[in-house]
Order: sequence, then C-alpha cells, then structure tokens
Amino acid sequence: MNIVLGISGGIAAYKTPELVRRLKERGADVQIVMTASAEEFVTETALQAVSGRPIRSNLWDKEAEASMSHIELARWADVVLIAPATAELMSRLAGGSAGDLLTTLCLATEAPIAVAPAMNHVMWSNAAVQDNRQTLEDRGFTIIGPDSGDQACGETGAGRMTEPDQIAAIVCSPRFAGRAAAGRLAGKTVLITAGPTREPIDPVRYITNRSSGKMGYAMARAAAAEGAEVILVSGPVALSPPSDIETVNVETAEEMYAATHERIAEVDIFIGAAAVADYRPATRSEQKIKKSAEHMTIELVRAKDILASVAALDPAPFTVGFAAETENLREYALSKLEKKRLDMIIANQVGRNQGFDLDDNTVCVYWPGEHRAFPTAQKTELAHDLVAVIAERYEAARGTGTEPSLSVISLKDKTRA
Repeated sequence: MNIVLGISGGIAAYKTPELVRRLKERGADVQIVMTASAEEFVTETALQAVSGRPIRSNLWDKEAEASMSHIELARWADVVLIAPATAELMSRLAGGSAGDLLTTLCLATEAPIAVAPAMNHVMWSNAAVQDNRQTLEDRGFTIIGPDSGDQACGETGAGRMTEPDQIAAIVCSPRFAGRAAAGRLAGKTVLITAGPTREPIDPVRYITNRSSGKMGYAMARAAAAEGAEVILVSGPVALSPPSDIETVNVETAEEMYAATHERIAEVDIFIGAAAVADYRPATRSEQKIKKSAEHMTIELVRAKDILASVAALDPAPFTVGFAAETENLREYALSKLEKKRLDMIIANQVGRNQGFDLDDNTVCVYWPGEHRAFPTAQKTELAHDLVAVIAERYEAARGTGTEPSLSVISLKDKTRA
C-alpha cells in the first residue's frame, strides 16, 4: 500500500515519526511531503530515517521532479494522509488551493484523502473551521478525529490529533483504501456497544463503573477496517466518535438495551463492548437528596442483561461475551460461556493497574473445547487480533452450518474498559 503522508505545521508534527512507524508496521510504503511550516516542528533527517525515502517539500525541486513528478507521485499514492492538518491547511484544501506540493498533490490525485486535524480547541470549534471541515467531508475526504484532552497550549478540549496507531489502523484498512471486498467482514453490518452506563440516583448523582470505552471504540474501528458497516452505541465516554462510523449516544442500561434491540434485526454482528450496569437504583429522586441522616440505604434492582437477551434470540446469533474478573478468571469465564449460551468469551483480569483506564490489555479467548491467549498489547492492536479471531470462528460456523449465524458479537467492556 502506497501512502503519501502530508505533514503541515502544527505542534502535533512531533508525532509523525511514530505515525510513519505504525504505517510501515502494517506493510505500507510511505512517501512524506512536508509544508514549509512543518519543517519548524520536525526534521527531514528524522523522517527520512523512519520512512526510508527522501522527503519532498518543494514543488519546484528540479532534481525531485526529474525522478518523480508531483503528478507521478499523485498517481503512485493509494492513499493521501495529512497528519497533522492545521486550520490553515484545511482552509486551503477547502478552497482548492495549489500553492505548494502538498495541496497540488491533493488536487491531482484520485486516491482517497484522509485528514487528521490538530489545533487549539477554540480554533477547532470556530465556525469557519467547521465550515471547511464540512466542505471537505462533502467532497469525500475522511476526517479522522480530532480527540479531546490536554493540549500543548495548556488548555483542554477537542483538537488533539488522533493517536498514530488509530490513524494507521484507519488508513490501512481495506474499507478506507477502497478494498472493502478484501475485508473478512465485508458485507456485514456490525452493531457495537461501548463504554459505561450511568444509573441515576438523583439529578446530580449516579452509579457507574470505570470503563473508558477504549476497547469498544477500538473494536468498532477494527470491524470497520475489515470491511463491515458499523453502528456504535456508546455510553458516556471522553472519546471522540469515529468520523466514519454511525454513533448512537445513550446513558443508562435501559437506553442501551432499547437502542440495541431497535437495530438488532438489521445487523449481522453485534459487539456489546459496553460495561453495562448489573444493578440500578429501584427509584430515582426527582430532587437532590440532602445530607441529613448518618446512614442512607439505596435499594438496587437488576438491570436488563443485554448480552443474555441477544444470546436468547431465536434464531440465536453468533454471540461473544466478555468476562472481567478479579479472581478465578478461567473458571468464571467458562461458567459465563456456558450459562449464557455464548459462542465465545473474551476474558481478562481487572483490578489495580489492570484492564481499566489503560491503553493496553491481556486477554484469553474461549469457545467450546478451545481457547487462544493473547499477550499484552495496545487495545487498538488487540482489537484487530480479536476481530480476526471472531471472523475466523464465524467463517468456521458458517462453513459447517452447525453453529448460529454471526449476527452478534458481544464484548463486555467492563472487562477492559
């Protein structure tokens, strides 16, 4: 896969050597094109070392044009990726500018173009920037991110460039590169639940858990990378919704149950990666509960079990669950596999410095009579491995006709948050 990586002049350019490494890990050949401003943030020497190619930056470079003209480079690319993309560059792209090598390439190429914005959160929310974003999306550009969080300026908000591994996973996916037919889940519709639920006690308090939603979101991107159409039903998380995935936002277990069953008939795969509350308050106070008595008792009742309800459908879809345990991991995982009549379960240990709130995890996958262990890895990478196993087991089930069809994959994100 040939990728032209355009780098514009934002502080996030310091992440581009890592982005190049992640792209090359996925088998890509990367040609870097820098704007003049980008050279203020990252050196050509570093980028050439990781890419293994001379860096292009000057539209009027006679030596470079003699070996590979800008038109030839535009035709060479399977994908053009711009990361980071500043507000100024997005403006020039929206206006059809061809004032430098990078913008000229974007006009001359027929390859898909992805843009990973990176800027101050106030700049990102500016109406002019959002108009340019909408213009680019309307023209078929893929906008990746941005994410929310701490920024180099010391402020916090939406505007951080999406992490290199996530960008690489998106642009190297069969679906993005126009090769969806090659994906192992091509032609399938996947519904994924992710994140925690919040069960209200009163207008200002609720019961929740430590799920961050990172695993569920990674699974959504991995399924899309394998050619699937993905619907993401998300609890409240501090993550930016994937730009190319339909996202339905919910808060409570009841809302997630309803959203899941509202769409389940139209999907082939359901990934329930949410940490759905097991219990909810029996009643909700309409007013803030005041601190008065020394003790207070809250009655809890069981919340609806989304995983069990999907596994019990007739016909039952191929169903995968998650088991997040603090002890006896294998025993509890196998018990859940049997009791809920699942086709597969993904188990991981949780607790202090394990599973929750982290970017990496370690899991073991069980299905009747077999299992497969995965070493510690980034959740974004692990998601691709898990989707590959699920696709493999699905193909085995569909090939023999002895197992249910794959309409549901359920991953309980409280196992890994």
